[in-house]
Amino acid sequence: MQITLAHIGARTQRTGAKAAFETLTALYVERIQPYHPASTQLFRTEEELLTWFTRQHARSPATLALADSRGRTFSSEQFAAWLGARRDSGAQHLVCAIGPPDGWSEAARSHAQLQLSFGAITMAHELARLVAAEQLYRACTILAGHPYHGGH
Repeated sequence: MQITLAHIGARTQRTGAKAAFETLTALYVERIQPYHPASTQLFRTEEELLTWFTRQHARSPATLALADSRGRTFSSEQFAAWLGARRDSGAQHLVCAIGPPDGWSEAARSHAQLQLSFGAITMAHELARLVAAEQLYRACTILAGHPYHGGH
């Protein structure tokens, strides 16, 4: 199953803390590679992301998970079970997306199979991308029985 970590944002030069978040996010996306092909994708607008998403077809439609404060909260084990269920049901492409600053539109939420909340706190989009990348990696290791998670 292909995993794409997508986000809405401007194409700007990353410096300082933003560059550090970018580096750490790339590290976790790279760590996913032994389990699933993984990549990141930047979109300028929500509309651009949705247009791209609707073109992602293989034998089955892509699965869209939106990071949204109004979404469901999962433990790491529950998120891994959700990811494993998608994989085991034959999903070929999972798109996990971090949205625009004002949140997702109803149109975007209607495309999503999951609205995932990282909790009631508000965090910078760069941090949300890092959290999503790490949790995707953690889910992969949980499913593979790798000791990274450790259950703590």
